[in-house]
Amino acid sequence: MPGLSEFELIDALLKPLAEKSGGAFSLSDDAALLPDPPSGYGHVVTKDALAVGIHMRADDPPGDMARKALRVNLSDLAAMGAHPVGFFMALCLGPETDETYLRYFVEGLSGDIETFNVPLMGGDIIRQQGPFTISITAIGAVPKDDLLRRSGAQPGDALWVSGTIGDGTLGLLVADGQGPKLSEADKSELIKRYRIPEPRLALGIGLVGIANACIDVSDGLVSDVGHLCAASSVGCSIAAPSVPLSPAADEALKIDFELMPSVLTGGDDYELAFAAPKQAEKDIKDLSTEVGIPATRIGFFEAGEGLSVMDRAGKAMNFTSAGYRHA
Repeated sequence: MPGLSEFELIDALLKPLAEKSGGAFSLSDDAALLPDPPSGYGHVVTKDALAVGIHMRADDPPGDMARKALRVNLSDLAAMGAHPVGFFMALCLGPETDETYLRYFVEGLSGDIETFNVPLMGGDIIRQQGPFTISITAIGAVPKDDLLRRSGAQPGDALWVSGTIGDGTLGLLVADGQGPKLSEADKSELIKRYRIPEPRLALGIGLVGIANACIDVSDGLVSDVGHLCAASSVGCSIAAPSVPLSPAADEALKIDFELMPSVLTGGDDYELAFAAPKQAEKDIKDLSTEVGIPATRIGFFEAGEGLSVMDRAGKAMNFTSAGYRHA
């Protein structure tokens, strides 16, 4: 790739993203100094890598790619009830990744750094023959003795989910020119949800002390609730008609209800699925109102193991795949 060298790219594009992190030392040292967490808090760390052709489409705007790469990591922090502290980023530039492309990428990333108050603290840039790839490691601070985990769901707990389910997978379908014939407004909304997820940080932080277990829905509702069940050694029953849908997703299913299994298993939702005692319902509704993020009860946990999803007739649904598999 012609143009600026690795260090020139860092100086020109990435150093401004680290201005609000004193421990980043303006990206001039070999490592960063993490800030001390508040008393009683500890650090949690998560990493996700996204590659063009796997997690993003080649014609997705580079600014949207940047925002998605950061936000999927922030979603992991939300699932543990953590406040974002900062992030590290490695960029693997493909043969066609030029300076203009990177400037649009940084523009999108800069906006989210401001939105979520989460500075860049370090990273790396390499060139490769493969697709443009972004690897981000995010750090959060969370109460050490009260963080949210996948384990902890109890028989009798209710299963809740934030926001709406299915927009991500439907958005990818629409972006690929497939799926039902929708209005341009509905198409645009679904594609936006696929490209730019909303990490539910305020809800996750507020669920500390309320929820017994939590997971972010990245690989599909059925798959991820299944992971929560396995970690907690419980079973769960989901009422499919209770799963919240956006107006655009609802319209898609009215046209083609055969898409329902994809909605429940497709992934890229980045909502929170969590277990909470029945008596916590008022606290959850109050929190939902306070942070402006809808939360819907969609099922219950039970003794035993496994996950069942019941359709509108009360019959168990069967799926060819529970969710997205990375390998």
